[in-house]
Amino acid sequence: LAAAHFLFFLCLQQHGSSRFASTSVVKQSSGGLFGWLLGGKPTQFPTLDVPLPGITIPPPLPDFVEPAKAKVTSLPNGLKIASETSTSPAATVGLYIDCGSMYETPGSSGASHLLERMSFKSTTNRSHLRLVREVESIGGNVSAIATREQMCYTYDAFRAYVPDMVEVLIDSVRNPTFLDWEVKEQLEEIKAEIAEFSANPQGLLLEALHSAGYTGALANPLIAPEPAIHKLDSSILKEFIAENYTAPRMVLAASGVEHDVLVSIAEPLLSDLPAVKRPEEPKSVYVGGDYRCQADCQNTHVALAFEVPGGWYEEKTAITVTVLQKLMGGGDWFCTGGVGKGLYSRLSLRILSHYHQIESFSAFNHIYNYSGLFGILATTSPDFASKAVDLAAGELLEVATPGNVTQGQLDRAKQAAKCKVLMDLESRMVSNTPI
Repeated sequence: LAAAHFLFFLCLQQHGSSRFASTSVVKQSSGGLFGWLLGGKPTQFPTLDVPLPGITIPPPLPDFVEPAKAKVTSLPNGLKIASETSTSPAATVGLYIDCGSMYETPGSSGASHLLERMSFKSTTNRSHLRLVREVESIGGNVSAIATREQMCYTYDAFRAYVPDMVEVLIDSVRNPTFLDWEVKEQLEEIKAEIAEFSANPQGLLLEALHSAGYTGALANPLIAPEPAIHKLDSSILKEFIAENYTAPRMVLAASGVEHDVLVSIAEPLLSDLPAVKRPEEPKSVYVGGDYRCQADCQNTHVALAFEVPGGWYEEKTAITVTVLQKLMGGGDWFCTGGVGKGLYSRLSLRILSHYHQIESFSAFNHIYNYSGLFGILATTSPDFASKAVDLAAGELLEVATPGNVTQGQLDRAKQAAKCKVLMDLESRMVSNTPI
């Protein structure tokens, strides 16, 4: 509203000035307020289906544009630098480390969660305040994510600032100071995060599935357990980084950056990392199990899951599970969306449309390098929980029975999976990960 008043005031001042040689120009315009603002009658402008004079229409884009190819350079110490050009004026640079909660030991439990919270804090070269001011001065965006298998640090800004982006990113990962007061502050934040997480039953279920289904590395919690919070400190973080942040386990990847430019900037900053032999990935064994937790809650939340053997290294199986998740679909009993929200998926049509006791019923998958989980999450009333489990098991058996899935349903699931991938790749930070 303020902008509209300003625009009107500005035009009024121009109209009242002696800009025109004669007031007859104004009198001849009978197009009302918009005619006065735009300088004539609306009918004086050509319709949208008439080409504007003097305007050259560019040729249409071809049906197929050859995608840019990723280039990879390996440094002598084993660190890899990868990049892919793009037409976007922005660039994304990420440092990805083969290290997550599955590499934690009983003594370092919760370290990856705390490292995520401590990302882009004070370093030996700049304070946290200075780092924030440098990022904000170029309109950048930094983020860090800890997963079970990776630590991901990313920086997103205009490509003209790539040298600054790379330097800040590497400095934040390589030279953190872990000031005691910053560590204590983030530990308090983690306590608050755990309190909020306890009110997220589905998130708790996913953590419980890993602790009950696996023994070994994948059973390590992604969220720092409360007993570990009292032990975590700067010395544990420094030791964890020294053991795991080594050159052969790092990849610097960028989208929208010329490869030679990226290598020339990053190599002097990363070439001195020690070439430590890459350790074997910690073993995880799927054993299955049962986890139950009593809670003061109106609903019962249930998850029924099975292993996806081989994980991403069994590419065909992983892709099959991805399509299967879209085929089964599901969601909440009330959805404001259309077809793209999964209303025509099997679980929506066969379960949510027929059982009013169920509030949500959806398929999920979590795939890792060598294993994964696929199953169904359900939220229902307590007296209907056992029936919900039976329904989940029945749906999994149904979809596995030959002849119960039509070709049309399968084709729709394939297209939905493709759409999900393409929509994810529209994000520069997501598209940077496969590079």
